[in-house]
Amino acid sequence: MNFKVDIEMTPNELRQVMGLPDVGSLQDEMIAKVREQMDAGAEGYDPLTLLKPYITNSVGSMESLQKLIFNMMQGYGKSDNNKS
Repeated sequence: MNFKVDIEMTPNELRQVMGLPDVGSLQDEMIAKVREQMDAGAEGYDPLTLLKPYITNSVGSMESLQKLIFNMMQGYGKSDNNKS
């Protein structure tokens, strides 16, 4: 017996279901900081140094999420092949 469930969600609803934080305000703050420093004309300013702590932490999280999804897909494929 097979069941198929289709769920329609907005990205915001999916983020809430998965327990991920809403980073919209953080993004707004980061853009504001970048703009302030660009407007101030800071010599030798590198926006990457400002974002570096967030990029390094999020890359590990993204890899973990990708591994989780990949493992789920592998498990789903194996369970379908065993039933045939």
